[in-house]
Amino acid sequence: MIRVLVVDDQVLIRRAVVQILGTAPDVDVVGEAPDGLEAVAAASRLRPDVVVMDIRMPRMDGIEATAAICSDADLAETRVLILTTFEEDEYIVAALRAGASGFIGKGAEPEAIVHAVQAIAAGDALLSAAATRSLITRCVLPRTGGAPVEVPAQLRDLTDREREVLLLVARGLSNHEIAESLHISPHTAKTHVNRVMAKVEAHDRAQLVILAYESGLLVPGDA
Repeated sequence: MIRVLVVDDQVLIRRAVVQILGTAPDVDVVGEAPDGLEAVAAASRLRPDVVVMDIRMPRMDGIEATAAICSDADLAETRVLILTTFEEDEYIVAALRAGASGFIGKGAEPEAIVHAVQAIAAGDALLSAAATRSLITRCVLPRTGGAPVEVPAQLRDLTDREREVLLLVARGLSNHEIAESLHISPHTAKTHVNRVMAKVEAHDRAQLVILAYESGLLVPGDA
């Protein structure tokens, strides 16, 4: 059973999401919160598998709350799914940097919202390479003038194979697809991905995608 915490300051949206998730036999909504401050407290208390998080909220916004949850060692197994609108691209990038595992629009079909929660709980990053590339192009590269940011020291410590795996993750490949591309077993591919995340201190695959683009290892035209 997937334990879910739903966070949104708009009661109607929050209740609608709760109702939608309540139709899934493998999902249990264990709590609700109207803002980020209460979300962090509820996450610590309830230890959900997935937090469905709004971005714009009073007291503490979804980005701060996501960072607090994803940096808490006691919540290492908790994943954050951002519930967003199309006008919040800059916020989405910030939330992914903070550790969110993906995002879905508030206007998504009910089945898509359920699938998103299930995918996040299974350890997948809910973002396509195309969607992330679009975000990077619109929100990150214009601000930096297209120049790569300083490459983190951890990135320089990657082996050639780990760097190759990082690029494949950034292009949107699953562990199975990475295994096929590199002619290795899915288990070995998963081990490489986990090792890369540990070395660069990434919470999940979504942060690896952001890192690959921001560091200049991958540019939008290459994906």
